[in-house]
Amino acid sequence: MLVVGCGGIGGTVAAHLAACGTNTTVLSRNERIVDSINRFGFRTRGEGAIGTVPGHAVSRLQGDTARFDYVLLATQPPQVEDAARDALPFLSDDGRIVCFQNGLCELRVAPIAGEARVVGGIVAFGASMLEPGVYDRTSSGGIVLGRLDGELDEPLERLVRLLEAVGPIATTRNLRGARWSKLAINCAISSLGTLGGDRVGPLLKRRFIRRLALEIMTETVHVARAAGVTLEKVSGTLDLDWLALTASERDRRLGSPALVAKHALLVAVGMRYRRLRSSMLNAIERGRPPAIDFLNGEVSDRGSSLGVATPVNDAVRELVWQLARGEVRPSVALLERLYRDTRAPSSGNAVTSDEPD
Repeated sequence: MLVVGCGGIGGTVAAHLAACGTNTTVLSRNERIVDSINRFGFRTRGEGAIGTVPGHAVSRLQGDTARFDYVLLATQPPQVEDAARDALPFLSDDGRIVCFQNGLCELRVAPIAGEARVVGGIVAFGASMLEPGVYDRTSSGGIVLGRLDGELDEPLERLVRLLEAVGPIATTRNLRGARWSKLAINCAISSLGTLGGDRVGPLLKRRFIRRLALEIMTETVHVARAAGVTLEKVSGTLDLDWLALTASERDRRLGSPALVAKHALLVAVGMRYRRLRSSMLNAIERGRPPAIDFLNGEVSDRGSSLGVATPVNDAVRELVWQLARGEVRPSVALLERLYRDTRAPSSGNAVTSDEPD
């Protein structure tokens, strides 16, 4: 196994694979991470921590490097295509490349590696790197695996068995539907967490932030439907078709039982992922480009091509880029500004000052 990228998700996955005896190599461009793993191993914390596990990390692949059965891409989305190109010469003839990124990265990697060799890995747990080589799993959960063509072949089944070391593994024949449902969640949770500069739990305690999240997810669902995608439930339970606001819920000034239930569900999501901090915010703080074009930007671009209005996703995309350029700072006040700006009639959203707590 080759794990490319060793941030929170990559490091956590690699640690569990190594702990079970899988021959695992980590590729990271960060020499501090490489040195820490080689000297001290993977040091795990949080949910399901397994202590310290000896590890093997490299900063580049040599011409005589052995070929890998699986290449697990755990970089940030902006680096996924370059990572796939660099790793492809070291993939065995019947090997598979697995995309662990948020967004629709399988569609970007498929032209590089070939659709049949690409597997999508939808990660349902949170993790962060506290310092080089130290990994904190901030929430429980597993991984959903699938191929773009919906086939469940032997290499995929073998990958399921290997990744069971990390957590519960499920497979799907509807990878696009599962990806779009997760994209709707990420567009809300990751992007609002980036703009708010705080962890998910505290942010989702605020009514207006939950409303923003619902509107972001609703726009994403509308674009997915226009693209002919049949949405899958997230983790088998979170139904984005139900969670999306109806026309009356978007317009009404007073709450309804269904709207109260949707707010309550987001409170529960905030509690489950209360320690999760946006990896996109971490990237910006390290001077790296944010993955916003792979999240809300994906929704905006596809919505534009399909004739579906996405005013809240458009505004989020622009604000995150302003943040990356240093023009604004992350804060709850910035989210309040976003909320006010997207209440304008031109945004297509009615003024809803009295949503349920």
